[in-house]
Amino acid sequence: MPPTAEWNAFLADAQAAQGRSILGLFEREPRRLSALTVRAAGLTLDLSKQPWSLGGLEAGVALARAGGVEARRAALFSGAAINTSEDRAVLHPALRAAEGAHFKAKGEPVSGEVQAVRAAMAKFAADVRSGAYRGAGGHAFRNVVHIGIGGSDLGPRLVWEALRPLDAPIALRFAANVDGSDIAATLEGLDPAQTLVVAVSKTFTTQETLANALAARAWLRAALGPAGDRHLVAVSANPEAVAAFGVSPERLFAFRDWVGGRFSVWSAVGLSCVIGLGADVFEAFLAGAAAMDDHFLSAPLESNAPVLLALAQIFNRDGLGRAARAVIPYSQRLRLLPSFLQQLEMESNGKRVGMDGQPVARPTAPVVFGEPGTNGQHAFFQMLHQGTDVVPLEFVGVARNDEGPPGAHAKLLSNLLAQAEALMIGRSEADVREELKTKGLDEAAMEVLAPQRAFPGDRPSSLIMMDRLTPQALGALIALYEHKVLVEGVLWGINSFDQWGVELGKLLAGRILPELEGGPRAPHDPSTSAWIERLKV
Repeated sequence: MPPTAEWNAFLADAQAAQGRSILGLFEREPRRLSALTVRAAGLTLDLSKQPWSLGGLEAGVALARAGGVEARRAALFSGAAINTSEDRAVLHPALRAAEGAHFKAKGEPVSGEVQAVRAAMAKFAADVRSGAYRGAGGHAFRNVVHIGIGGSDLGPRLVWEALRPLDAPIALRFAANVDGSDIAATLEGLDPAQTLVVAVSKTFTTQETLANALAARAWLRAALGPAGDRHLVAVSANPEAVAAFGVSPERLFAFRDWVGGRFSVWSAVGLSCVIGLGADVFEAFLAGAAAMDDHFLSAPLESNAPVLLALAQIFNRDGLGRAARAVIPYSQRLRLLPSFLQQLEMESNGKRVGMDGQPVARPTAPVVFGEPGTNGQHAFFQMLHQGTDVVPLEFVGVARNDEGPPGAHAKLLSNLLAQAEALMIGRSEADVREELKTKGLDEAAMEVLAPQRAFPGDRPSSLIMMDRLTPQALGALIALYEHKVLVEGVLWGINSFDQWGVELGKLLAGRILPELEGGPRAPHDPSTSAWIERLKV
């Protein structure tokens, strides 16, 4: 049974929030900033600009405790089958644990296998980087083309963008979309003799990935002949399908079915990043995530970063009916973070039916969107400041950055802090009138302009700050959001680790494709049938 009393107490503070200001809470709660600032695995979280009171925070912690967050957390790390609909463990923490760990998936020891795959990845990456492993013509590899989609693409793409050196000796390119323009643009200008292709798919049956992998293989063979297959590497949980595709076993890097796609960057799915960045950088990335795992396991709920971040979202989503959240990284290197979180959060928790098969009791995952600051300020911040809907924000910042011209980073940080402050404090119509009066506007003009130039304020935000954008900090950041997803799923009563919602479209696409290629007609709705007739080859 859901903890009704705790839910009611938490939502009662949300009701009260509609009659008070966030700024006023700072005046009434002297310890607000310290109580709502948490340091975890090298990250600092400031949740003081959220609309809850300290009493609401206490109610949220009580809800997390009564709702079973601690028990589900323990089940995750013990390797229990918490993905109940597929009877699978969910054990991504095992992938980044230090050597000597003893994780089990449904009772089966897995840490030894994880370490063996990690060592094989490091060895292969070192051989590629040093030139010990060369292409069919004897050339060293200078480019890696990573082919995947969804969780097999977004994680590695984010990691590469965030951490790649400016003068990378090996460059990574990515192809995900089945639109032929994507693979064509990815391969454009590359020398096949110096290009390694890494095809990543858990099942190795994903339509988009297979189509792009076939195109890349044809490109290699056209230039290098059958020996071009030496340039193909596969990452998959389905060795039989990989063998059928034609990749030899020594170039297969495997992972298990307890690795969910959107939680898989820590596994062999990250092989391209190991090659491009080096094993030492990837190991540091894993260590940062493991540090966040330790924090999530050991920190009290009232100072537990993933728990508090989840509770802030639930307060806005379920308590205040806010159906969207903006994530704004003030770091160009983290520009793909909103896209990554769209899949992590919306595919995990975008559910309307609970684990018991019954409709959920309250709204679940909000829409996630975002762009890097300051770009987003010149795109959609108008709506965030003065629109009719209140959209909570998450600002992600980097305190120190040595790249770029002197002074650029201070300008960036000043914008981050200013936007968070402006969203909260707003600007009254009376202040605007005073400014307009000094400019000599008459009363009639002020009557029209002042309301347009006023800001309502009281728009909540959280701030996540890393000291520097290091591999450790990035690992901690991604793990923070992974555990946030778990906490939200527990309190909403849903399974965060399946994704049945993506299946129906795939099924129908498989039926439509033969028709577009000239096959027999099948029954569809009138609109779909008409478009098949217009578009078929």
